[in-house]
Amino acid sequence: MDQTDRALLARLQQDATQSYATLGEAVGLSAGAAHERVRKLRARGIIRRTTVEVDPAAVGGGVLAYVMVDSAAWMGDSAEAFAAIPEILEAHIIAGSASVLVKVRTATTEQLQDVLRRIYAIEGVSGTQATVALETFFERPVSPCASEPEEA
Repeated sequence: MDQTDRALLARLQQDATQSYATLGEAVGLSAGAAHERVRKLRARGIIRRTTVEVDPAAVGGGVLAYVMVDSAAWMGDSAEAFAAIPEILEAHIIAGSASVLVKVRTATTEQLQDVLRRIYAIEGVSGTQATVALETFFERPVSPCASEPEEA
């Protein structure tokens, strides 16, 4: 991935609805060349999907919590059980005092409590510790400008 690919990714992250002509102009390519570059980025799995950023509170997700999940056993085989709980937006196997870290969005704290009950029902879970976010200063997408050796 070269600097032109990174520039295309940054522009797409700002506004994925831009035309290929606009994208190409911004990075010094023709519309066709920009389209081909974006196609290749998709084919290589660098662009996973195109999506819309939605205000969570506007659609019933105003309560944000990060939950540390404790277990007595390896939780690496439980991805499907976590994925089956729709309020869980992310789940990560982690190193440290807990086994799994999940990001949860609900409309109310009562719904968060219900999610915690469902997490407890997952085989191997022995406890949870939830931290509720009171305010989000910002959330950043992955930067395409991260340090990575360029391809030859």
